[in-house]
Amino acid sequence: MHPLAKLDHQFVWHPFTQMRDWLKREPTVIVAGKGAVLRDLRGREYLDANSSIWTNLHGHNHPKINTAIQQQLKKVAHSSALGLANEPASLLAARLVRAANPRLVGRASPRAGSSGASPHRLNKVFFSDDGSTALEVALKLAHEFTRRARSAGVSPASRAKVQPRFLSLEGAYHGDTVGAVSLGHIDLFHKRFSSLLFKTDRVMSPYCYRCPFNRAKPERADAREHRKCNWECVGLVEKKFASQKRRGNPYAAFVFEPLIQGAAGMIPQPRGWLRRVAEIARGHDALLIADEVMTGFGRVGQASCLSPFSKVRDRLEACPALFACQHEGVQPDFLCLAKGLTGGYLPMAATLTTQKVFDAFLGEYGEFKTFFHGHSYTANQLGAAAALACLEILQGKQSICARQNLEKNLRDELQTLWALPNVGDIRQVGLIAGIELVRDWRTRKLFDLHERAGFRVCEAMARHGVLTRPVGNVIVLMPPYCATQAQARKMVRALFDSICEVLGCSGGL
Repeated sequence: MHPLAKLDHQFVWHPFTQMRDWLKREPTVIVAGKGAVLRDLRGREYLDANSSIWTNLHGHNHPKINTAIQQQLKKVAHSSALGLANEPASLLAARLVRAANPRLVGRASPRAGSSGASPHRLNKVFFSDDGSTALEVALKLAHEFTRRARSAGVSPASRAKVQPRFLSLEGAYHGDTVGAVSLGHIDLFHKRFSSLLFKTDRVMSPYCYRCPFNRAKPERADAREHRKCNWECVGLVEKKFASQKRRGNPYAAFVFEPLIQGAAGMIPQPRGWLRRVAEIARGHDALLIADEVMTGFGRVGQASCLSPFSKVRDRLEACPALFACQHEGVQPDFLCLAKGLTGGYLPMAATLTTQKVFDAFLGEYGEFKTFFHGHSYTANQLGAAAALACLEILQGKQSICARQNLEKNLRDELQTLWALPNVGDIRQVGLIAGIELVRDWRTRKLFDLHERAGFRVCEAMARHGVLTRPVGNVIVLMPPYCATQAQARKMVRALFDSICEVLGCSGGL
């Protein structure tokens, strides 16, 4: 065993890893990367088929991001954001606000105070460290904003009884800090920490492939394309909001991943679901918290923005939508970003919110309305410099064209997997693909998690030179935007061959 692998075994505790299994074999030690390719210390090369856990947008060792970090290092690497500002963070905040608020084509932007526009415009940015902390910031801000809004003009005794409550989706995963875990509903991850958490509610996720309301029989196509239902999942959201309102404590906020849930199993939402449930939440005066940690920065594809300011689905100017909410014209009150923000280079996150939320925390010093929350590396210069370079690449014509081609190439290659009896559903949203493994596609019967079907397939893929990780029995393909047609083909071919090796092309373990 290589000395570095021995050091890893001796000292490192890996996340979401059963270390007893880990210690049985020599780990793959990555030492270099270029584009969509990673290289280990033995000289073996692998395609990075999940963008290093969904973070790396433009490929490894990108010259523009490298240069941006190097130039910033000549100035200063980090200074505190507590009482000080800095150049790259200020520029980045302005850039994010512009991206989050695209303007209407053909007419002036909505005036302050005009119908539906100003209250939901995202124009304040709070920087933090990662996806969990981005959600933690939104959760705390929404909690305190709601508490103050509902406590205005009431007695101290009544004020003490105001307890804002939150609604999220079944299978939700929003991070691993205590507040973010409280919003999550994956028992395997969250149940054992229940004594640490506060109570939140859940509502049905639109999982078309396994939806009890979907009357369609299994077919060799994405379940969303041939579903037969009456939007019962949307009706349950309406029912949940109405029920909570009757209790006298309407939900403070609805928390969701737009268009597709990641750790839940790459569960995509049928077209129109997001817009419908957002309108329900707005109708019950709930804030919208959009977790775009995975879905942001072009990951869900190239559709043009739709207007959140009009019932008419107006087109918006400039480049294609960078955020999933924009695909359905939904403007959240909190937009949580991380992962791809720096192109996968450095830990950094941002929570965007509205002027109305910001104003609720303004007051005289002695009123102590300050948002008492922060991080040592908040708005650090290196992360901000990397993020600025990442956004510049992302909004360039070359990257837009590459993403369009990769999305099509991935879609075409994935069609070959329908030939395998253990492929139950292939779910693609833009540059995200989830392939659900089952015992037989006709019955949709699950593999037991103890059988490790997903992990075993991914281990076989690594032997074929492709790296990814499963979500249970769902294999994730989420390549960097620089991946070529040949590389996309190799990723899918490695998955095809690995399923056959592990499960047998005729089915079964």
